[in-house]
Amino acid sequence: MADVNPAFVLQSIKNVSFEERPVPTLRDEYDVRVHVEQTGICGSDVHYWQKGRIGDFILGSPIVLGHESSGTIVEVGAKVKNVKVGDLVAIEPGVPCRRCDHCRSGYYNLCADTVFAATPPHDGTLQKYYVVASDYVYPIPKHMTAEDGALVEPVAVAVQVIKVADLRAGQTVLVFGCGPIGVLCQAVAKASGASRVIGVDISHSRVNFAKEFGADGVFLNQSKPKEGQDPVDAARAVAEQIVAEYELGDGADVVLECTGAEPCIQAGIFAAKKGGTFVQTGMGRENVVFPITTACIRALTIKGSIRYTTGCYPRAVELIASGRIQPRKLITHRFKFDKAEEAFELVKKAQEDTLKVIIEGVGI
Repeated sequence: MADVNPAFVLQSIKNVSFEERPVPTLRDEYDVRVHVEQTGICGSDVHYWQKGRIGDFILGSPIVLGHESSGTIVEVGAKVKNVKVGDLVAIEPGVPCRRCDHCRSGYYNLCADTVFAATPPHDGTLQKYYVVASDYVYPIPKHMTAEDGALVEPVAVAVQVIKVADLRAGQTVLVFGCGPIGVLCQAVAKASGASRVIGVDISHSRVNFAKEFGADGVFLNQSKPKEGQDPVDAARAVAEQIVAEYELGDGADVVLECTGAEPCIQAGIFAAKKGGTFVQTGMGRENVVFPITTACIRALTIKGSIRYTTGCYPRAVELIASGRIQPRKLITHRFKFDKAEEAFELVKKAQEDTLKVIIEGVGI
């Protein structure tokens, strides 16, 4: 085994570099060491790179970036039973304390002591070797690739969103955003029994992709507030147009907001039916104008979704393995490890033709 561990490190805001670090050692008998093979770039990685913080998580010292990864097990602790050396695994990037009330109830995404990859102050997976608890790696079937394994993470995020929405068979689902998480939410909703799934975006290429990937219908939103028009009224008009065009009656049973854009949040509330459910998963500005009176009058159930909970990763693996979800179709660009900064620059541009960017591991 090599005696160095190449890593892609966020030194400070807008300042990244490659480092040769020591190969990480197992911390206890239940750990495994993974040779990372593929890593997807997430918007949160870019946000830390450009802004240095997300909410209360603030960059205070250098961290290795990356958290959507797969790889091959190269070392196991003495008490590891679920995987062996040579297994290709998807890495769940957040390991909670396992002892608090949230963990014991299955909602470990709320654990305050979670060690989450590439979330300050913890190192991420964009390095040759990564050490993680063995119960947070998942063997993937032989017909799945390392790219599939890396994309288990965003699929698990979508599985959690659908879980939070408490989606029932036969319900209508409206999804704002046709980026990676948006289209995955659309596909998981469809695989979970939704009768109709409608995707909304401002991008021609993204709505076209959504229609081919998992949505039953798409709405290209290119309307802008008229001069002097109240922005909230404009959002209401967009919602009414979507509901009318897709004959959603009083509105969609479930609205999933995957953009974080204020007009989409507002339109989502107006597009939900009375007694419906609105789930916020996109993160944009920290504070927005919210149509709370409409939410109250319609008796909406409003929820937030973050990361994943018990069962999400196994469900994501099963959906990909069965072919019901094919996340590799999202990959638009692939980079070698030594071109990681170029990959991040591309994602930062947020171009219409860029969906998922993947970085190949060291020595693959």
